[in-house]
Amino acid sequence: MSIDRIVMAFAGAMILVSLTLAHFVSPWWMLLAGFVGLNLFQAAFTRICPLAMILKRMGVKPGAAF
Repeated sequence: MSIDRIVMAFAGAMILVSLTLAHFVSPWWMLLAGFVGLNLFQAAFTRICPLAMILKRMGVKPGAAF
């Protein structure tokens, strides 16, 4: 699995977890979904993604986006 796929899967999972927690626990969990969305948005323009940098250091093969 490439860095790109891992980043997208992790971001999607975090948003789904955030929405579930917001529904069942507290609406403040929506901040996590907002943070993930903003991070994806900035990564699209700057090509800097903290998770991608960590995965690259761990030796995961790069994809086309990162």
